[in-house]
Amino acid sequence: MKNEDFSTYRKGKREYLDDSQTHDLVKDLNQYFQRRVAIPRVRMGEQQEIETLINEEAFLLAQYLRNERQSWTPRITNLSARESFLQKKT
Repeated sequence: MKNEDFSTYRKGKREYLDDSQTHDLVKDLNQYFQRRVAIPRVRMGEQQEIETLINEEAFLLAQYLRNERQSWTPRITNLSARESFLQKKT
């Protein structure tokens, strides 16, 4: 952990990763976004990957903001922190 000054009143801590830690983090993050959730896709299917869900929700929100949809209710899923790859890293 390295202490850094971000501005006059703002201080923070930053952790730098070496190449192997960066590779592991990226691999685990990709695996996390490829997990399937039980929320139906917009076009077809009963399940989808988290990455697809994020993209579809962004699309539906954009349609709502452009007044192409009457309403927008986010479709969310319960992803417990215990299952998160971040918990493995601590």
